[in-house]
Amino acid sequence: MIYILLILAVLLGYIISRFLKPSNSVGFKLLLSFSGAYLLSVTVFELLPEVYSTNNAHIGIFIMLGLLLQILLEFLSKGAEHGHLHLDENNRQFPIVLLVSLCIHSLLEGFPLNHTSHLLYGVLIHKIPIAAILSTFLIHSKIGKPKVILFLMIFALMTPLGSFIQSNFEFLNTYSTYISALVIGIFLHVSTTILFETSKNHKFNASKLGVIVIGILLAYLL
Repeated sequence: MIYILLILAVLLGYIISRFLKPSNSVGFKLLLSFSGAYLLSVTVFELLPEVYSTNNAHIGIFIMLGLLLQILLEFLSKGAEHGHLHLDENNRQFPIVLLVSLCIHSLLEGFPLNHTSHLLYGVLIHKIPIAAILSTFLIHSKIGKPKVILFLMIFALMTPLGSFIQSNFEFLNTYSTYISALVIGIFLHVSTTILFETSKNHKFNASKLGVIVIGILLAYLL
């Protein structure tokens, strides 16, 4: 069921992209802000206490490594992970660098999903607007429809693959705390970037503040 939901989130994002213009939709930007607030809150309320409860002295190092890794991935993807895609739509070449970056990000975020359903909800909510914005870019690019479908299929499978690997390869349990710490660093960077970059001129407004508060409260209460 986890795998199906993750794939459906990307499919829903694709369907939305056919009817809306995500980059210009106020409602869509609010959804992105909500997803960032929820993801950040689940990370702080659940993932951080879990990894620090192991009393491992190296947890902080791996969290910072995850943050640095996400900065590198966003350099390659031009910001696709947080909804700001800055690529040339007239380029006819298959965006392999973008795909590799997104695949690494999506694969890693799948590893801790079996630990908490709350994180699954956060990733699902996060994937929908990201998939919609990504789909909009790909559809308007010059790479052709078959390559667009191939790109989105690979992207949709990466997070379920990460969850599958974590569940079925027992030797990874030895490193699960370190992997979770890496993912925490990734989530911290992505979620905070979403919160501060989805408003024009980086200014908060009442609507955005409202959805952020709702996202935080839901993550706390659920």
